[in-house]
Amino acid sequence: MICEWCESDAARESSNTVYWELPDGTKAIEIQDTPSIHCMECGMTYQTDSTVNEIEDQLFLIDTSKLDKSMKYETLMEAPRLLKRNYFDFAK
Repeated sequence: MICEWCESDAARESSNTVYWELPDGTKAIEIQDTPSIHCMECGMTYQTDSTVNEIEDQLFLIDTSKLDKSMKYETLMEAPRLLKRNYFDFAK
């Protein structure tokens, strides 16, 4: 796997805790065990564009008032959606 930051081939899949601001800006939540990439060369840990889009879409489509301050990635992604998809994402 190639690191998006330093272009080394020392990047590996990992899972990390991340902090995400809710779409309405009212608070941030902790998301544990989030799929990530960690580069052994430069030390950078990041989420792929796909993972970022999945999290942002999910937070836009669920009732965020019912979220705990901290949760696992899997729990967040399994939360029931109010809409089927993000109708405001015109890139899809």
